Amino acid sequence: MTENEKKMTAVVKSEDIEALIELFEASDWDEMHLEIDGLELFLSSDPQARLQAEPQHPTVAHTAASAHAHATTPQGMGHLAPPPAPAKEVSSAPEGCVAVNAPNLGTFYRAPKPGAASYVELGQSVTADTEICLIEVMKLFTSVRAGTAGVIREICVDDAEMVEYGQTLFYIEPA
Repeated sequence: MTENEKKMTAVVKSEDIEALIELFEASDWDEMHLEIDGLELFLSSDPQARLQAEPQHPTVAHTAASAHAHATTPQGMGHLAPPPAPAKEVSSAPEGCVAVNAPNLGTFYRAPKPGAASYVELGQSVTADTEICLIEVMKLFTSVRAGTAGVIREICVDDAEMVEYGQTLFYIEPA
């Protein structure tokens, strides 16, 4: 094993598996199959799925009753399922505004840490490079930037709320 391979060896903790299960239950995926350093994780909302695709290695299996409709194909097995289609909008966009959508599934944070001031507030002017929130998944934080200069017209998500890939987070009225 090379020095780089040693550095890249993953250590999967039970907390990581629990976080993956929680994220799967909050998503609209039907199945997820993940392999990391000999550990194989198969999650499915279909109780019969495990019987149909019995793996050759030991597996952590979990059935999620709350998952919805985006199944992976057998060819996709062995890889993380592709992101589901963007979440459907409940309300329409304010006229002339640009939506800022979640780049991935995770927990939405308006501030860099608990008790700190929010990155942005309603009515605040932003540039395209202004950091407007964080999305966290398994202790990996993704910084979300405005993407367009303008004014924050709507904040669509509450702090610490689980968001889905493609879900609208903010509406910005371009300057």
